[in-house]
Amino acid sequence: MKYSIILFVFLNITFTLYATDVDSMKTENFSIHAQTTIINQNKTSFSAKYSGVNSLTTAAESQTSLTSTLYLGARLWSGAHAFLNPEIAGGSGLSGALGIASATNGETFRIGDPAPKMYIARLFFTQTFSLTQASTNQASDLNQLAGKMPTKYISVTLGKISISDFFDDNKFSHDPRSQFMSWGLMSNGAWDYPANTRGYTPSVVLEYVTPTDEIRYAFSLVPTVANGGDMDWNISKAGSNTLEYTHRYKISNQDGAIRLLGFFTNAHMGNYREAVALNPSNPNIHSVEKYGNTKYGFGINAEQNITKELGCFFRASWNDGNNETWAFTEIDRSLSAGLSLTGESWKRKNDNVGLAYVVSGISNAHQSYLKTGGNGFILGDGNLNYTPEHLTELYYSFQLNQNIYFSANYQLVFNPGYNADRQGPVNVFSGRLHIQI
Repeated sequence: MKYSIILFVFLNITFTLYATDVDSMKTENFSIHAQTTIINQNKTSFSAKYSGVNSLTTAAESQTSLTSTLYLGARLWSGAHAFLNPEIAGGSGLSGALGIASATNGETFRIGDPAPKMYIARLFFTQTFSLTQASTNQASDLNQLAGKMPTKYISVTLGKISISDFFDDNKFSHDPRSQFMSWGLMSNGAWDYPANTRGYTPSVVLEYVTPTDEIRYAFSLVPTVANGGDMDWNISKAGSNTLEYTHRYKISNQDGAIRLLGFFTNAHMGNYREAVALNPSNPNIHSVEKYGNTKYGFGINAEQNITKELGCFFRASWNDGNNETWAFTEIDRSLSAGLSLTGESWKRKNDNVGLAYVVSGISNAHQSYLKTGGNGFILGDGNLNYTPEHLTELYYSFQLNQNIYFSANYQLVFNPGYNADRQGPVNVFSGRLHIQI
């Protein structure tokens, strides 16, 4: 693994040193970008009355993760673009990303083998239909070609994507490679968004965008098993629908936005109450899995600049919690809020400091399943003295040069896995190196 890390860091640093900026006024026909993110996390030991197969280990622990992505884009004809993202990922989250619902490293996945693996992360096509003569200049960026972009348009995207690239965006809390790293802060926690183990899924996305209002709808495939890598192509019985409305506005000449999201998922999933009824002493959700079970939920997401340098955000989400978590993480209710400040006032305008808090919970049916010894794909202490899970995160991101950032990060977790018998606290210290060209 260490040789793969060295190779990909070396390649990206080499690209960085020789990269030149693309003029935002230029129309690109092709684009090449890349990123590498390395995160090392260390947690302190803590005491617990008991542990299960999916518990966060009580011992002190250190884990490192790597992702490295190549972003290739091409303009095909007027309004049409195609993108390909080969990616390599390796390493592990703390305790294999088990035991904390709002897991601490958004760059890690629930995969048994930590060895680096290369795969196609995204491969998709987008066609944009202009609804106005007015346009803006779009800069070259990841999966974005420089050129004119209409201010009002309809677009269709088809292919393998990360659904979170299109939905639940937030300028202050969305990207674990440069902002907050917790799973409960990078997205609405109770949005069980469709994805394979690594966060990608074939989808079709329809968008209507104006300067102040946006409407998006997506239909996406879901895994054949919870948190699995293979997708279920039986779309008459399995799939996820996501709908979101965004409104942009200004308060005292400061930008703000609010997003309302809803989702509805069909999958071959199990029901928590049925699993407990079938085997009250040792329930197994897999024993009651069947087509016809569903999950639905809602989320609200707001961002607001207070000044040019200081911004804040808020999210709240809920899902019905009757059937098993299928793709993201075991959260059925979530509230989060935070602040983000640039370093402009101390002459470090591209530095950033963030402070946020998230509280997470689960449904009564989900609680009963875990209390009687059931296991999800993230949680399972063998018992449960239920209480909400709390996580606070603080980070400072330093710009080392135009393309390289280093972040120091601290997370404080109480009641990991919603268990007062494993209260903690758990202290997590992280260092993050992010390179992007």
